[in-house]
Amino acid sequence: MATEGLQENETLASLKSEAESLKGKLEEERAKLHDVELHQVAERVEALGQFVMKTRRTLKGHGNKVLCMDWCKDKRRIVSSSQDGKVIVWDSFTTNKEHAVTMPCTWVMACAYAPSGCAIACGGLDNKCSVYPLTFEKNENMAAKKKSVAMHTNYLSACSFTNSDMQILTASGDGTCALWDVESGQLLQSFHGHGADVLCLDLAPSETGNTFVSGGCDKKAMVWDMRSGQCVQSFETHDSDINSVRYYPSGDAFASGSDDATCRLYDLRADREVAIYSKESIIFGASSVDFSLSGRLLFAGYNDYTINVWDVLKGSRVSILFGHENRVSTLRVSPDGTAFCSGSWDHTLRNHMKTETLDYKNCIEKPFLKIKYSLQSKRVTLDPQINTTR
Repeated sequence: MATEGLQENETLASLKSEAESLKGKLEEERAKLHDVELHQVAERVEALGQFVMKTRRTLKGHGNKVLCMDWCKDKRRIVSSSQDGKVIVWDSFTTNKEHAVTMPCTWVMACAYAPSGCAIACGGLDNKCSVYPLTFEKNENMAAKKKSVAMHTNYLSACSFTNSDMQILTASGDGTCALWDVESGQLLQSFHGHGADVLCLDLAPSETGNTFVSGGCDKKAMVWDMRSGQCVQSFETHDSDINSVRYYPSGDAFASGSDDATCRLYDLRADREVAIYSKESIIFGASSVDFSLSGRLLFAGYNDYTINVWDVLKGSRVSILFGHENRVSTLRVSPDGTAFCSGSWDHTLRNHMKTETLDYKNCIEKPFLKIKYSLQSKRVTLDPQINTTR
């Protein structure tokens, strides 16, 4: 028996050594393609210039730290979850609360809006993902309509509906991600590969896409095929936990935010990291990231209470947003790109919009995240005439 155990240990050690050797060879192949940096390619692109944003709405109602939020596809409603166990649906225009649910646990770390806008999903320390249908009936009892869809063996850290209300992706502290059928609660596919807690996930933006990316405490960002359950790409360049991942609008790249105080951009076609967004003065971790509608800007929330806005092409910081009184825990750009919302441990959510000579009406109507690039003049300009609903 002792001999068998020794042989198993030797085999395991041999496999680990072989895996490390293959990783080294893979990095060598990636390095061969690393001939130029993204900011060097974008040298001739005109800088964005001054970029000023302002808080337009402050949503108050949570009794503790806001942990997660998501936009409805109608570009108006927001769902948020908090450490106080409350899940609230807001009208972001009026700041009114339309629905409120008290969960059976505190630390509700995940929430998501269904694509139809007719349901929300949430979960946290209860290890479950619960789905609540939304109606506008008076005195409705949402708790009675709750449907428990997913069950993990550790806390639920993130959830996201796929392109329909019928399936939902979840990430958990048990080191796995899973795809579930909402109606039956059946596990459709599980995703194993992370070596520690999975903290975040994001679904590819393509309507026909079958991939998603996840990040976790093992410092890895992994791209998964939902059909096979296999990891198809893996990136390990961060020095600490990955708190947030977000796909580039085209689906060809994704960004990550980490406790190592950096945000990074990975190109899936080049199979490598192509940019790092950091400054020596930034020493606190990045908790959340999201792209503008055009992909030219990267918004990142940090644990030092600030939101940094990065020029994706040039790698430079174009703006710093203040206002929150505690760490920024979550951040999402609205579906039409005209605003973004941030949630914080200061118990509030804030809606931010770009200021244009303080013309409030025009600021609401005009998109600020669309970029127009002219090949003839080689100029990048903000183009308010582009339809942001597409």
